[in-house]
Amino acid sequence: MRNAVPFAALLLLAAVQPASAQSPTELVQQAVAAQGGVDALRALKTLTIKATAQHWEPGQSVRAGGETRFIGDSTIALSIDLANRISRADWDRDMKYVVVERLQFSEIVHPTYGVVTDKDGTRPMSGLRLAAHHREHGRASPVLLLRALENPKDVSAIADQRLGEQSHPAVAFNDGQARYVILFDRASKLPAAVRTRDADHIYGDSDYDMVLGDWKSVGGARIAHTLSFRLGGRDVQRLTYQEVAVNQAIAASTFEVPEKLRTAALASASADVPYQWVLRRMFLGRLLDSDNVYFPPGGGFKLVELAPNVQHVVGGSANNLIVAMRDGIVIFDAPVNEGQSRWVIDAAKKKYPGKPISHLVLTHHHMDHTGGMRTYVAEGATVIVPAPVKAYFEQVVKAPQTVSPDALQKQPRPATIVEVAETMTLKDGTIQLNLHNIPNPHSDGMLIGHVVQGNIVWVTDLISPRGPIARNPNTVAVGNALRKYNITDATIAGGHGTVAKQAENQAALAAN
Repeated sequence: MRNAVPFAALLLLAAVQPASAQSPTELVQQAVAAQGGVDALRALKTLTIKATAQHWEPGQSVRAGGETRFIGDSTIALSIDLANRISRADWDRDMKYVVVERLQFSEIVHPTYGVVTDKDGTRPMSGLRLAAHHREHGRASPVLLLRALENPKDVSAIADQRLGEQSHPAVAFNDGQARYVILFDRASKLPAAVRTRDADHIYGDSDYDMVLGDWKSVGGARIAHTLSFRLGGRDVQRLTYQEVAVNQAIAASTFEVPEKLRTAALASASADVPYQWVLRRMFLGRLLDSDNVYFPPGGGFKLVELAPNVQHVVGGSANNLIVAMRDGIVIFDAPVNEGQSRWVIDAAKKKYPGKPISHLVLTHHHMDHTGGMRTYVAEGATVIVPAPVKAYFEQVVKAPQTVSPDALQKQPRPATIVEVAETMTLKDGTIQLNLHNIPNPHSDGMLIGHVVQGNIVWVTDLISPRGPIARNPNTVAVGNALRKYNITDATIAGGHGTVAKQAENQAALAAN
């Protein structure tokens, strides 16, 4: 009787279901049986897996809302202690975007801490990264349904869920901090997908699905060998298991973490985890791995004055430019999410008291520079974007953000979004600001800004000053624009990095 679900729990769960539908417990029991049964799943103690992975990023597409950007391929060696919920992943990543490079690193995740080892040594994971790993490891565990069966009080009825064109019976399962919605295949009874409802700074409330396929019997249990991770129906990660072995001995050293790192390790974040930001920045190889999200541990934002009434916001993974005009403040870009936008708005108002935020200029649509734009809409700012992305940002403003409500969700207001086809000028008695939509290979629609007083050019992504600027198609595109608009001897302020002098980088900016 050890495997039986308590009768009272069965009655409770059945009571919330329509009479014609299966109870949540029946769906879970059928899925466990389809995976090989209780005994087979309980017999799984360790897994050693060799896998390949591919990653994509929809928020870095060339065209707004267009084909997702392919990031690269990976090979992974996984060692998993299911009984103790410990894992190690050894990654070898062939990155194709943002920079073509090879990344090799290892991640060790324990229930209360995690570490990362790469070319720079071993360090504790941030609490945010650890929380994301805990949730995703639970999602992908072959014993997820066994845990649901053994904890019926945490399983509840839920309406049938759509996945693509099909409708699936489903249950909700609260597994610690995570709430999974598990969809079942009507024919095989196996789990078809494991879903979470995530907040995305651009797409709003979104289904994040792990879609399971290619089930194979390993050691008496059936384990999915393809795991496709989809955000709003679009692939962002695809894992393919090449080899799976169960219950092989794993050396204790595989999961070993030095005492000093265990002591320094951060606890898993328990609230306000921006899962999509953390996961997809990890996919991109660009996660700061900081609980501060925007800047490294110990860092912070600061204002650097480039000219009178012009401030460069630096210190984070992406920058802003603040331009104080006579009757209002213009801010360039809205990186990451509401947190950075709120800091920049507050800093701008403090620096230039009495002036409202009149305009937000978004250079292009990529999510790392636009995730905080809704905060400016809530502030009442006019949003200026390059053609042809106005319709895209109109949808961003309309997208519900109920999973993690932002200022616009709490106090909705209409947005004023203006599109720049080629050139727009904002000017008053103190400042002239020229905006140019320039051809470039990075995105379809890209604004650069020229603050005439001070001769400062704002450029995002095409140039990211961090030392000598290498010549490439992006820098050539900037150089062509500077020549077209007769801009000389300017200071180039970067959406990443710091500043550079146009005169000192003529070779990188020269025409083909």
